[in-house]
Amino acid sequence: MTALSQGSGPSQEGPTFIRVRAALDRVDRVTKYAVIIAMAVMTILVVTQVVFRYAFSSAIDWSEEVARLAFVWAMFLAIPHGIRRGVHVGIDALVVRFSESVQDFLFRLAAMLGAGLMAVIFWFAWDVTVYTLPEMMPTLNLTAAVYYIAVLFAAIHSLLHLALLAWGGSKTWEEEPRP
Repeated sequence: MTALSQGSGPSQEGPTFIRVRAALDRVDRVTKYAVIIAMAVMTILVVTQVVFRYAFSSAIDWSEEVARLAFVWAMFLAIPHGIRRGVHVGIDALVVRFSESVQDFLFRLAAMLGAGLMAVIFWFAWDVTVYTLPEMMPTLNLTAAVYYIAVLFAAIHSLLHLALLAWGGSKTWEEEPRP
């Protein structure tokens, strides 16, 4: 008997749910590597800048801006991964006293409200991105809006995770039992 026919875990939601979860998993794998690359770029640039300043009494004029940009992108791309794993700060002193069905309802409600908040964040980030599009960075031939584009990506990716959690519940990302 499969997990689907047993009615346990996230499979009970059906094949559409499983396909959506798999698609979001593929997006997560891509953004995971983007976070790793951004952190590596930031680290390499900061270390190189320190070496240049102290060893050669020189500086790389664009390194600070690129390192800051890599940091911003890494942090915003990592937010949905925290949502997926449930590692963001939460206070559950009251919620854990409720029955499992009430806890599931509250989890799904919180996920829906969080998805709504991400939609609002996307809307405002869009406005700021459009507003800052003509501004250029001081040392790079790049629009300053690139900082806010990271917020746009994070908001959409987080919204997708929260919508999936509202749909599938807290066990959405648990591994399916092996036969």
